[in-house]
Amino acid sequence: MIRKTMQLPNYTWFPFARTVLSLTLTCGLLACATPQVQPIVVNIVAINDFHGHIDKEKFSFTRAKEPTAQTVLGGGIEVLGANLQAWRKEDKDLLFVGGGDLIGASPGISSLFADEPTIDALSQMGLRVSALGNHEFDGGLQELKRQINGGCDSPRPEKACKFNGEFTGAKFSYIAANVIDTASNKPMFPAYHIEQVKGVKIGFIGAVLRETPMMVASENVKGVHFIDEAEAINRSIPALKEQGVKAFVVLIHEGGTTTEAFDQPACSQLKGPIVDIVNRLDPAIKLIVSGHSHTGFICKVGDRTVTQAQNYGHLLTRIALTLDGKSHQVTNIEARNIVMEMPTAPVPEELSALMTKAREGSHAIITQPVARLAVPVLSRKLNEAGESPLGNVVADAQLEAVKSLGVQIVFMNNKGIRANLETVSNRVSNYGQISTVLPFGNTLVSMTLTGAQIRTLLEQQVWLDDESVDGRNVLQVSEGFTYVWDRKRPQGQRVLAESVKLNGVALVDNKEYRIAANNFIAGGGDRLPIFAQGTNKVDTGIKDLDVFLAYVKARDQAGSPVGSESAAGRVKRIN
Repeated sequence: MIRKTMQLPNYTWFPFARTVLSLTLTCGLLACATPQVQPIVVNIVAINDFHGHIDKEKFSFTRAKEPTAQTVLGGGIEVLGANLQAWRKEDKDLLFVGGGDLIGASPGISSLFADEPTIDALSQMGLRVSALGNHEFDGGLQELKRQINGGCDSPRPEKACKFNGEFTGAKFSYIAANVIDTASNKPMFPAYHIEQVKGVKIGFIGAVLRETPMMVASENVKGVHFIDEAEAINRSIPALKEQGVKAFVVLIHEGGTTTEAFDQPACSQLKGPIVDIVNRLDPAIKLIVSGHSHTGFICKVGDRTVTQAQNYGHLLTRIALTLDGKSHQVTNIEARNIVMEMPTAPVPEELSALMTKAREGSHAIITQPVARLAVPVLSRKLNEAGESPLGNVVADAQLEAVKSLGVQIVFMNNKGIRANLETVSNRVSNYGQISTVLPFGNTLVSMTLTGAQIRTLLEQQVWLDDESVDGRNVLQVSEGFTYVWDRKRPQGQRVLAESVKLNGVALVDNKEYRIAANNFIAGGGDRLPIFAQGTNKVDTGIKDLDVFLAYVKARDQAGSPVGSESAAGRVKRIN
């Protein structure tokens, strides 16, 4: 600093004036520096794909710097709540947000009560806002609105309001800019949510993957359509700016995968649909909280940060969003995925009470023994051909239930089988374990397809070696149906036509066959549009879980428990 000095007169009786003059002369020709405005740090914690896993459970993970996998007991609302409570002691203004699929496809302890315990728990943990996920639509629009707004008028009266006798709804906002009411052509749910914290307005914009109609029973999304995620998100920016928002966060239920570890900082190998969406977002958006792909990552896509916290509450993502103190625009983002191991911090009493009530209320049903299995664990893991031991049993159970209606073949989507079938002592499986395998309550639909259409159906599967997926769309087939496919052939020509057989006889192109599938894929879900061409469709009203329970019980009583260590070999792969 340049100083200009001079002899000051004696201002003994005017000390204030002397101080002002001294400052003026010290600054000289340069303006005095104004105090700097300090940056503002907004702390965010994100969860995605919780799927009603309110109780703690064992899970495994591998850290970036520790190649050996670790297995811990954790997750669940008590662990999550204890950590959130501890973090709020560091920052009372912490924002807890979600990336969708917080409910749906849930274990019995939550699904038996229409996921009301999960919604109550998330509300108690201070969740502020979440994107809608595809599984939020599992019960249909009427049920989703009830779960948001409360009440007992439900298409699932056997489950609704059975937890507390009443239900007041979610104390957080669900947002989705791209779910459009067909009648009004406007978003059916709020497109965005504004949080004002530390004197700053943060705009959260929500979206769910555009392909939700292919992942939900068609009747559950009647009256709405789903538009491009990036376009819908970008449309919300002007309205938010008009309300004084300068910092934007996207909560989107769409994701990707990476070979990098969940805790790898600034990962660079993210692939999948989320990358294209992020690249088309408004430049003002710097943070994207994702979901759907059940993967843990903290990645960079250009100059943006994209996060995901795996699934089931096994991880939470902690994000420090630094804003310029004057402009309130994002200047820095730091994010970490934190493993939800058992904490040393105390568990909030209200969450402990809720968990005790859920355990007690579901215990008698969940722990009810059903049947003995032939193996300790009946696995849903696909072999290289795309077949699993559990998939065999599920398909066979469904065929047994509808063959009296003339059905010859059953097709079951592997993504609809949500967990291995576990057992307790003496290889006995209980209701809770079985209901976790098939949690959707789908019904069986019979229809007629020709031999040519069945081969087309097999070609429409997403194959095991596709980089974008992990083979979860491969169909499980019932006993008597077999085929061979060749990995080296091009898409659309992989099934060996002469190998597609029913009871050892090759299918004939123009011959009709009676088949069955659950109502989800029968309506074209899981990218299997050929089902929509089926004729003489009949929704039997028979629920897949009821069928599965009856089948494993009958087999046990007959002295031939279900299950094997390996798949039956109905599907074979060459090359």
